Amino acid sequence: MTDACIFCRIVHGTIPATLVASNAHGIAFRDVNPQAPSHVLIIPRRHVRSLAEATDGAELGALLLLAAEVARVEGLDASGYRVVANTGMDGGQTVHHLHFHLLGGRSMQWPPG
Repeated sequence: MTDACIFCRIVHGTIPATLVASNAHGIAFRDVNPQAPSHVLIIPRRHVRSLAEATDGAELGALLLLAAEVARVEGLDASGYRVVANTGMDGGQTVHHLHFHLLGGRSMQWPPG
């Protein structure tokens, strides 16, 4: 665990979060500043700084499967949803622990940025 990493602290239970789902590789919890009616963050249990530094395909696959499970639980699978990973400064990453945003419950616009 990186003591300064807010997401590591959520994984270890030292900061509360509203848990939605979990699996062996990751946890999913509600974003405290939602950008859509349903906005859930999916993060690995171990500290990985960003998608650019990810090396474990099984872990990444498990996180995306967790995102699909969350979408089903949230009732978004029929209407659709978006999964986003911001990477690096130009990508808009503000917390340097790999995370996926699952957004749904409204129509998404394109381009997103």
